[in-house]
Amino acid sequence: MHSTHRRPRLQPCPVRRHARSLHSYDFFNLLTSPELLDRVDQQLPLHRERLYPPTETLALFMAQTLSADASCQQAVNRHSVERLANGLSACSTHTGAYCKARQRLPLMMIQSLVQGTGQLISESASATWLWQGRPVKLVDGTTVTMPDTPENQARYPQQRNQKAGLGFPIARLVALLCMATGAVLDIAMGAYAGKTGSEHALFQSLMGRIAAGDLILADRYYCAYCMIALLRAQGADVLFQQHATRITDFRKGQRLGAKDHVVVWYKPKRRPEWLPQASYDALPETQSIREVKVRSKVLVTTILSDTEAPRQALDDLYGQRWNVELDLRNIKTTLGLETLHCNTPQMNEKELLVGLLAYNLIRLLMARSACYADVLPRQLSFKHTVQLWLAWSHSGPPGEAQIDSLLGLIAQLRVGHRPGRVEPRAVKRRPKPFPLLTKNRNQAREEIRRYGHPKKLK
Repeated sequence: MHSTHRRPRLQPCPVRRHARSLHSYDFFNLLTSPELLDRVDQQLPLHRERLYPPTETLALFMAQTLSADASCQQAVNRHSVERLANGLSACSTHTGAYCKARQRLPLMMIQSLVQGTGQLISESASATWLWQGRPVKLVDGTTVTMPDTPENQARYPQQRNQKAGLGFPIARLVALLCMATGAVLDIAMGAYAGKTGSEHALFQSLMGRIAAGDLILADRYYCAYCMIALLRAQGADVLFQQHATRITDFRKGQRLGAKDHVVVWYKPKRRPEWLPQASYDALPETQSIREVKVRSKVLVTTILSDTEAPRQALDDLYGQRWNVELDLRNIKTTLGLETLHCNTPQMNEKELLVGLLAYNLIRLLMARSACYADVLPRQLSFKHTVQLWLAWSHSGPPGEAQIDSLLGLIAQLRVGHRPGRVEPRAVKRRPKPFPLLTKNRNQAREEIRRYGHPKKLK
């Protein structure tokens, strides 16, 4: 080694040093609080000064998620153009350096930022956005797929009824969201099959995010004795729809009104596979549950007073459970996270968390717009906000004085109020008439080389 060669200096590059250099940093500049910037500073790893330091990589990664063309090449091309526009030297448009920089991002730092932004948005919710002054949290599960690589298959194997080489690795997600603002508070990810990958097992890992006084709103899948007992131990109440396998007899229990009573549920004799033995033993032997029939469904809640929670109030609240389906649709369809694109499980987890971080920052912008226009955040359109933000950021970084104009534009468009809407789960437009791939791709290629493409598509 040459005697004058200097070793690269490792340092935690502060966010604010680069905060004004690129348009991608508008997220940090305008949407977040100083506390969140401090969280980024504290969790940055030691690194050398490179073309893509961690803060710059994270900002580009988020902008890549919001882009319609979410390829690494598009992100690098945009970064190169922004450098020239800001008077910086030109850089290579090859994606190798950027992809390596994404791999160096700490997974725990991104997860902490998702949790931090979700908590920030939830705590800033106005009292008028809450249900009877109580925070309501939504829970639901969904799935995502990823490229068919040996690493992904080992961590998130494909469904068992699919032949090898024909399916895709699939992961199960359970999300905990704030009903008032739509922000993601936390998310758990696991294999689709197996007792550790069930929705109950994944939700149990999120119990630490439940606070005393919370009201948990979920569908009938979560209406189980053990799940309700665990949530009550956290000091939370629940509102679920009755599970289809449980029989409701309104002739029993303490009658509160027509089709409204309080009954005693008994601890099941058999421990669920997802619940550890120690946790099962600590559950109470009985618990009082209120069951109330509203129209064609039976609702189950731990709020036992009919004056505190009248029948109509419970019905109206449970009707808002559908918001979690819309939020998951925004995450998977609007942001394109239904199919992850990386070749390793760790990078797929990073891609998902970075997408959720971008989602939360858009939700934070919607919450600020709702306060600005004195409306509910649920009345604003998520996709409209994404479109406005992308158009605004491409025109140049807005200043603090201009952000009020952006908030006003976001509040102009309201989502339709269509109670009781019913639509068929079917598509009218037919897909292209290509047959399904029912054999290994390498085998299909070899047959094409030998016999050519079929003259007529089936």
